[in-house]
Order: sequence, then structure tokens, then C-alpha cells
Amino acid sequence: MTEEIINFDGIEQAVSLFGSFDSNINLIEDEFGVTVISRGSDLKVVGEPENVSLAAKTLNSLLTLINKGENITDQNVRYVISLVREGSEDKITSMSTESICITSKGKPVKPKTLGQKKYCEAIDKNTITFGVGPAGTGKTYLAVAKAVTAFRSKEVSRIILTRPAVEAGEKLGFLPGDLQSKVDPYLRPLYDALFDMFGAENFQRYQERGAIEVAPLAYMRGRTLDDSFIILDEAQNTTPEQMKMFLTRLGFGSKMVVTGDITQIDLPDGKTSGLKKVIRILKNVDDIEICKFTQKDVVRHRLVQDIIKAYERYENEGGKR
Repeated sequence: MTEEIINFDGIEQAVSLFGSFDSNINLIEDEFGVTVISRGSDLKVVGEPENVSLAAKTLNSLLTLINKGENITDQNVRYVISLVREGSEDKITSMSTESICITSKGKPVKPKTLGQKKYCEAIDKNTITFGVGPAGTGKTYLAVAKAVTAFRSKEVSRIILTRPAVEAGEKLGFLPGDLQSKVDPYLRPLYDALFDMFGAENFQRYQERGAIEVAPLAYMRGRTLDDSFIILDEAQNTTPEQMKMFLTRLGFGSKMVVTGDITQIDLPDGKTSGLKKVIRILKNVDDIEICKFTQKDVVRHRLVQDIIKAYERYENEGGKR
């Protein structure tokens, strides 16, 4: 058995580090099989030497985030633990705490993982950015936040959000209403993100003025989109022809972000995903960057990470069980 002492400054750091009912410390103790004892402005970590070292690195990394003004959550703790386990805890210092957008309720939107930080930087630097990865990694939400920031700063005059209306096991024909009513459920995640950023009233006003457009991908055909921030969501459900059609809509003064998850393709059997194909075609083209997220970038409930891992194991084993 060995022990290591960690110092922290003041009660505020301690409150943030420990979490509600000491939940953050309990998580670290369970993860590494150590005991963490609080004594004044010190923490004593007791356990096997290797485990104590890992737990101490985790605690010091969390203190670094706290000093940067970050609010520590269960997701932060699990993410830091994953970085420590792979020996990448030094990357924590490069995490940006600057918000990329402020929601209608005054909440700052920030990248929560290194993968998200790289994605946001890629959007800033490139005309076209691809965000590819599993559910819950913030691909769409961060893209919308970037679009709203560009719109508010008058870098673009329009925000255009689109996604293919592909049936995920359900039939459009059975949904009530006209065509717009039928496709609206497919566009709901985009509406939700915009409501969050603008508020419902401002969103409605901008939409009526034509400054915001949310539409199925088919509505993009034949258009040239100038001075716009354009987001294609659920791009794994495009055909190669649709993807080419969309990318060639790019006009002057515009940016494009394409998001998708190639493990959740809802196209009919035998149809090639336009996203899978375009990644191979455009991987070496200047001013285009492809950002790939992993399960470590998932910022939803921890079970989402576990579900993604379980599916990956199943697929790697040939899906025979």
C-alpha cells in the first residue's frame, strides 16, 4: 500500500471536485480501487501504487479543469479517467473553456472533449467540415452553435439546415398531414437545437424572414447557396448522388458542415451510403476536413458509451451471437 497527497485551494475547489454527495470522489475510488481521504486542504489517496498514481493524476486533471472555470460533472470525471488510463492526461491543459455560443437562456455552449474541440476548430478553419461518429457526440448541436455564432456576427446572412427524410423502419405515408407535416418529424432534432440557441419566438421570426431554413435534402436541388451556413445532418442516409448534389450547392461566402454516423445507415439494402463514399473521395482535398468522433466523445448518459462499446464488440466478433 502507498499514499499520495494532493493539495487544493479553498472550499470552492473542494465542493466542485467532490460533487454532490461526494459522487465524483466515489466514482474515482470505485474506478481505481483506492481510498480518498479529505484532510483540510489536502486529499490523501491510499491504495496500490499504480492505482494511487492513476487516481492522483485524475484528481490533478480535474483540479486543472476547475481552475479553468469548468463545472465538474459525472461526464467530465469519466472522460478524464479515460484520458488518464491511456496516458493522455497532459492534453487536459489544451481543453478550451471559451464558449462558442450562448443559448437563449444564457447557457454557454463549450466543447466538452478533445474531439469536440478539434471539430470546432476545423469548422473555423475550413469551408467544408465532416463530423462523423456515434450518437451523442455533439456533432449536430455544436454545428448549429457554430452556425448561430456566424449568423449573430453577420459572417453569414442565412442558416440552412437539412437532412434526408429516410424512413427508419417507419413509413412516411402513414404519417398524417401534407408533405411538410410528414417530413417535420425527421427535422425535429434540428428544430430543437435552433430553439435552444435562439428561443422559439426569435426562431419563428428569423424563419419567417427566410434567414433560417429547415428543409428536407430534396429541397436543395437546383439551388446555389451563397452567404450561408449550411448543415447536412444524418448524412449517412444520403446516396452518393444526393451527397454530390448537396456539396455542389456551395456558393460564395458560405460554410458547410456534414454530420453523420456510418453505423446507423437506414438506406434500403444494397444502397451505398453517400457519407461513406465521400469520406474516401475528399479525404485529401484542401479546405475540407474530416473529423472522426469516438465513443469517448459521447456526452450523453454514460450508458450511451456502454451501448456503443457493446455494439462495436458485437460487430467485431462478426455479429454471430
